[in-house]
Amino acid sequence: MDSNEEADLLLSGIQHFQFCKRQWALIHVEQQWEENVRTVEGQHIHKKADQPFIKEKRKNKLIVRALPVQSDELGATGICDVVEFIEDKDGVPIQNSKESYVPVPVEYKRGKPKKDNSDILQLTAQAMCLEEMLLCEVSVGYIFYNELKHRVEIPITHLNKVKVRQMFREMHSYFDDRHTPKVKTGPHCKSCSLQNVCLPELMKKQSVSKYIERKINE
Repeated sequence: MDSNEEADLLLSGIQHFQFCKRQWALIHVEQQWEENVRTVEGQHIHKKADQPFIKEKRKNKLIVRALPVQSDELGATGICDVVEFIEDKDGVPIQNSKESYVPVPVEYKRGKPKKDNSDILQLTAQAMCLEEMLLCEVSVGYIFYNELKHRVEIPITHLNKVKVRQMFREMHSYFDDRHTPKVKTGPHCKSCSLQNVCLPELMKKQSVSKYIERKINE
């Protein structure tokens, strides 16, 4: 996929897309958004991690926070909460350093591991960006869960990379067509930050944007 910053999708959109394709489209295509307790808590967890370009050196480890990443293949851009560069003779050179390093992405999450694999797929996408940018292999990453107070090691697998590529192809298709898909409602809708925007009865008749426009005209 050719690089085009205006067409690049956000890596974090994987979370929304895996949870609900319609929620993803409402946020990323129709530009709808509402805060709820979960989104506020999530932002709080990221405060410490998201300090752009802050670097720390700890023994054989260089820690970079809020590192911007991008992938031409995926047509995606985003920010890694933390990337730990571990000294390794088989690693890649880093600017202003005499040593070689292997990058390890670390993602911070509110709560505990999810039943689905959205966290793992987001981390995998970050690893794919790092591989493309640094011309290296990223074999492992970590997810820190605030509720557990420790991080979980996640292998970066070929199968998850295939899944990430499939998801971004589908997301780009919806985005290019400006299409908001219809989905089945269920118990998960109660925890959705857009439950007051995504009105189930609209799915068969009209888009949320047209509904809002009609209400304003009334």
